[in-house]
Amino acid sequence: MTAPRTANSEEDMTTPEQPPRAALVTGAARGIGRGIALRLAADGLDVAVNDVEANSGPLKEVAGEITATGRNSTAIVADVSDADAVRTMVERTTTDLGQLDVMIANAGIADVKPLLETGPEDFDHLMSINLRGVYLCYTAAARQMIDQGTGGKIIGAASIVAHRPFPLLGTYSASKWGVRGLTQAAAMEWAQHGITVNAYCPGIVGTAMWDHIDEKLAENEGLRKGAAIEKYSELIHLGRVSVPEDVAGFVSYLASHDSDYMTGQSVMIDGGVQFA
Repeated sequence: MTAPRTANSEEDMTTPEQPPRAALVTGAARGIGRGIALRLAADGLDVAVNDVEANSGPLKEVAGEITATGRNSTAIVADVSDADAVRTMVERTTTDLGQLDVMIANAGIADVKPLLETGPEDFDHLMSINLRGVYLCYTAAARQMIDQGTGGKIIGAASIVAHRPFPLLGTYSASKWGVRGLTQAAAMEWAQHGITVNAYCPGIVGTAMWDHIDEKLAENEGLRKGAAIEKYSELIHLGRVSVPEDVAGFVSYLASHDSDYMTGQSVMIDGGVQFA
């Protein structure tokens, strides 16, 4: 005989359904950022996407692609180098999506020229986006996650040049080394709040940014367009240039609970150009 079920039987006990996790991806209108945003949506997250005004059209298209999958999305135009704009971006994400569980500080630019031809204004502009922008996104997200009391994942865009600088990419390399150091310090300080902080370090990726890098490298080295990427691609042991989906797959892991015991790392996803 089985015991009669009562109102307190375990079978009758239900737990409230957990709301979907929510992510914010900066620089999401194209390239790696777009790939990350779509992958996180496929993973079941609601995703806010950000980019600058000049990319507002493609940004809205990405948000539309996400909502077409059944996930919630919101497109937020903001400059990540503007502290007030970043605070507002985080606030809008939590208003529209309910919370912030994952911050992907992906926005960045490249400048390809010799250091002796790089003016202070060039240096400051690149740093304002690649390093200051990551710092502002990291700290705004951390404050929100601490207020929520639920921990979270903060993930930044570094690069292979955070481990191995390339000629003509001096300021870009410096900015990404800065992201690597910032990631380590943030991981130390915010671990007590259940927040992990990691960075991804792509190598040569088939994106508009690398098209620009190739063009400038070719000009400086007297090569035809496309030859610079061909030259550096010979360093890739897996034998091909990566695509945004390669990077997005790794960021998916960093954003998931599978990476809960990983923090303070800046991991190369470069096809085997540089080994740690």
